[in-house]
Amino acid sequence: MIGIVAIFLERQLMNRIAMIGILTVLVAGTVVGRSIEVRDTSELKSALRTVKSGDEIIIESGQYRGGHSLNGISGQPGRPIIITGRDPNNPPVFTEGTQALHLSDCNYIVLKNIKVAGFPSNGINIDDGGTFETPAHHILIENVTILDTGPQGNHDALKMSGVDLFIVRHCHLEGWAGSAIDMVGCHQGVVEDCTFIGKSGHTQSSGIQMKGGTAELLVQCNLFRDTGERAINLGGSTGLPYFRPKVDHYEASKIIVAGNRFVGSVTPVAWVTADGGSFHHNTIVLPDKWVLRILQETKEERFRPCHDGLFEKNLIVFDESVQYFANVGPGTNPQSFTFRDNIWYDTQGQRKPQLPTVEQNPHYQPDLIFESGWRSTGAIKPQDPQLQKIGATGYLKPVNRILD
Repeated sequence: MIGIVAIFLERQLMNRIAMIGILTVLVAGTVVGRSIEVRDTSELKSALRTVKSGDEIIIESGQYRGGHSLNGISGQPGRPIIITGRDPNNPPVFTEGTQALHLSDCNYIVLKNIKVAGFPSNGINIDDGGTFETPAHHILIENVTILDTGPQGNHDALKMSGVDLFIVRHCHLEGWAGSAIDMVGCHQGVVEDCTFIGKSGHTQSSGIQMKGGTAELLVQCNLFRDTGERAINLGGSTGLPYFRPKVDHYEASKIIVAGNRFVGSVTPVAWVTADGGSFHHNTIVLPDKWVLRILQETKEERFRPCHDGLFEKNLIVFDESVQYFANVGPGTNPQSFTFRDNIWYDTQGQRKPQLPTVEQNPHYQPDLIFESGWRSTGAIKPQDPQLQKIGATGYLKPVNRILD
């Protein structure tokens, strides 16, 4: 029964998120305002001071100082504000300063074709300006590279607080000190076709963290490599004053993680004070310690024990580094989790996983195709055609394309 309920809820969520396909048109519609070309930091600052709905700021290739901001400035449906590098193959590079760009209480913004490198605080920061009931919304981040954030402490490559109806796609994030993408109270968003790569000397804690009341997100078709303690932190631990729009009984709810590849990291996924969440059609390669974690980190009576996660149709390749497949913390409800139709492949033996509940229809030690570079890319698939619908290569994006 739990499995049937999970499928029903996921279909509901996919239908809601598919609405972003319509909303994307409103963000990325035809620009009818000014086209403002900038060639240096001074011209960029001037353009940001005067930008209006429908304007497009086109940034020439070159070096630019960071520290830019937009406060309470918004586009409109069909008239977004677009900030873009002219040449996606030679993007402008932002360096120097505390963070590259801060968007506060802004709506209908497109940011694309830029590179951000070496900021000690955050790479890019997007928030609701502290107005929890009126989140920032209709934000598109595309083809953005963020490198070397931090490198120590809790500093995020992309920080998002109180952002709804957003898309992050085709981005490359490498080397950070907290999370590659840290979300607090974000809703109805998509992270797709991005690359997350941890880097030596950086205190990476997670690839994507979704907490503080975050709900209705789709994370699909990304690559996570050596992203620290938790590649996906489905939930977290948030101070009660920071939940958006209000405190409920969970840190994260209605999250789908599908079609991704995970290489390394202490664990690919942790459910943390989470209300459900679906992790399916992913490929996991040689995790450092655990395959998954179920934790309860928010200690407050109104929060329900972490419950009802779905772990389905994943391909897991592991070795002796994994001694315990599932790390279950106190105060959780692991018996409510569902495991089914996963492939388990031990590179050094014939071990079968011990999981919190009995798995339905597991597959052990099938023949696999290891493509060149699989230890870096996660490019593995089953040899048996009947099993090729399992793992990242078996994932099909929703028929109602979210991003087209």
